[in-house]
Amino acid sequence: MSLRIGLNATCFSERPSGANQRFRHLLGALIRARPEWHFIIYEPKDARIADWFADCGNVETRVTPLPAEGRIARFAAGLGYWRHALRGDRLDLFEAFHLPAVIAPDCPTLLTIHDLRPVRPDAAWSERLIARPVLHRALARARLTLAVSDTVAEELRTFHPGARVRRLYNGVRPEELARPDEAACAATRARWNLPERFVLGVGHLEPRKNFGQAIAAIAQLKAQGLTVPLVVVGNPGGAEAELEAAIARHGLGGSVRLLSGVGSGDLRAMYHLADLLLFPSAYEGFGIPLVEAMAAGLPIAASDTPVFRELAEGAARFFALGDPADTAAAVVALWNDPEACAALAEAGRARLARHDFAALAEELAAIYREVTGS
Repeated sequence: MSLRIGLNATCFSERPSGANQRFRHLLGALIRARPEWHFIIYEPKDARIADWFADCGNVETRVTPLPAEGRIARFAAGLGYWRHALRGDRLDLFEAFHLPAVIAPDCPTLLTIHDLRPVRPDAAWSERLIARPVLHRALARARLTLAVSDTVAEELRTFHPGARVRRLYNGVRPEELARPDEAACAATRARWNLPERFVLGVGHLEPRKNFGQAIAAIAQLKAQGLTVPLVVVGNPGGAEAELEAAIARHGLGGSVRLLSGVGSGDLRAMYHLADLLLFPSAYEGFGIPLVEAMAAGLPIAASDTPVFRELAEGAARFFALGDPADTAAAVVALWNDPEACAALAEAGRARLARHDFAALAEELAAIYREVTGS
């Protein structure tokens, strides 16, 4: 049976993010696997999202008046747009990927949720005041909500008892994390002046990414007489001044570096040049760098949070949040033990099957058929 499926892609842009990656590769796999289904992509006025699927004959584009950046501006621009547009397209299913959620008037709506940051206690009270009713309303009205991990699914059920939630993991493309040739690795090392050995951190420079704990751990190792270089790859996110101050305060200017503007090719090489991934985030709904590290065969030291246990149990060395000494111990344990690193890397590779985009696309196709009764 042919389906007409609408995808609200107005929140996506070229800015790298886990949500962006999920949409591009998961929906891309589904679109290419189901040529008999017709997909209508509602894209923002300032980003050509449908170009990602230009090779697909079953994709139609609607350029909306909504901007990709700015949640309030996007919501305001959509007030006079959505109901008429969706009714005119006569959809069988509509999928939304951001809040406030657009709910289709005449067909089931799926909603994807990546995390519950706006309603957590550490969010600003003004943000929680707005986000809580918005999320409650979305969960009540969506036919089904897709969570990117079991951890997020449980958070949603706790937040909104009775919420209809299904877990559908994020994925990774192992071929994009395969080791580049030696010339490419050497070029990356030279371009970014990377040390011979280093610990890699990946993530936007936001407070929740908790790179301050990583810097404090490197400072403790320095005090013990061990120099462990740390290279953090991440675009500005509001915490860079604080992190630079911590680097200066601890006298780590020669061993801790914050790199912005790193392209995907160089990041791929860094996953192979590094000794281990250090991922100290205080809160994530998933954690894309974890599965990227697994795909690259890079051992992991990660903060001990429920979602990281879910994703990487047996494939990472965990350390306590808020404990630089425990972080330092986890880093040095891997830094000095190649056999432990090899075991973690092998365990990580073994977990990759559940993050295969083709398999995840089949799961999503089954959900579409279930929700539409086809």
